[in-house]
Amino acid sequence: MNDRSSRALLERLIAFPTVSRDSNLEMIEFIRHYLGDCGVRSELFYNEPRTKANLFATIGPDTSGGIVLSGHTDVVPVDGQPWTVEPFRLSESEGRLYGRGAADMKGFIASVLAAVPLFVARDLKVPVHLAFSYDEEVGCLGVRPMLAELDKRPHKPALCLIGEPTELKPVLGHKGKLAMRCQVKGAPCHSAYAPYGVNAIQYAARLISHLEDIGEQLSAPDHHDDRFDPPYSTVQTGVIKGGRALNIVPAECEFDFEVRALPGYDATQVADQLHTFAQHQLLPKMHAVNAETDIRFESLSAYPGLATSPESDAARLLAQLCGSSDFGTVAFGTEGGLFNQAGIPAVVCGPGSMDQGHKPDEFVTVEQLERCDAMLARLADYLSTTSAA
Repeated sequence: MNDRSSRALLERLIAFPTVSRDSNLEMIEFIRHYLGDCGVRSELFYNEPRTKANLFATIGPDTSGGIVLSGHTDVVPVDGQPWTVEPFRLSESEGRLYGRGAADMKGFIASVLAAVPLFVARDLKVPVHLAFSYDEEVGCLGVRPMLAELDKRPHKPALCLIGEPTELKPVLGHKGKLAMRCQVKGAPCHSAYAPYGVNAIQYAARLISHLEDIGEQLSAPDHHDDRFDPPYSTVQTGVIKGGRALNIVPAECEFDFEVRALPGYDATQVADQLHTFAQHQLLPKMHAVNAETDIRFESLSAYPGLATSPESDAARLLAQLCGSSDFGTVAFGTEGGLFNQAGIPAVVCGPGSMDQGHKPDEFVTVEQLERCDAMLARLADYLSTTSAA
């Protein structure tokens, strides 16, 4: 087998267990050496402890414009999932390639790397850029320092193709996300004297109930955007911790909640409404019992939504590459909104389906990988014949 085929490269990439909590440097170094063997220089952007890195490379002329092919190197954990195959070793059966990250999104990265020799061999009129990030799965955190550095440079790419799994259907939009933590500090006492304490769990429950009320308001028909499913911004509480024993009024409770916001809706409005409710409705009652009680909020992560115009150059090129202008949206988030904020319009299209992402026995089909290879070959043709990307 050609060791530069997308299938062979996917096998190599899956073998790197790049779960977000761990380092991605072995995979990044493999990619860097692979690109070097193809005659392509790359640069790394490390996190502060230098345990992870983004990689950026350019093929073609050193000019403005061109297209970024973007993917994240991290994957979600496999802990506790009932895999029937080894998650970090590629398995093939009935046209499916199994392994953690096969769909989300090492399949796309493998296709991009397989296309590098083709890009190098062609006389590109405008550049193609490769941008591979870390910590996307924990809030699109890693790509930010790379984008900040690229923003300082004189030459800016014209658009970005995010290769998240869409079954190679053209996608122009997704919701943004805000993840928050709320910490309630109560006042403990023996449960026989419960009125003399401040029950942190009960006050947390009132906050969560108020979040549900906010979510119901956001679901009203006048807030709908039918391009999305569900067609409105959503709020949900996903984690809660509190209490030590049934006969002790709990002193602490914390919960994590998220807002999945339609493009154009500022998700911090939800956090602001909850903070106002805490300040005016709950804290006065808590302080009346014990002045040391408190309610605190902490931002965990956030990324913007994406809503690229179907009339944009980015959308028109995506339609040309995909052979379809039936643009859609996806429910999951991507780094596209951050690229867009950095002045690089973004679109989303990649092999595989997010129906398999984050699940045991994750897979991408051979057919999807081959179609992605063909799409990137069309991109090479386009970049060889145009001077206006």
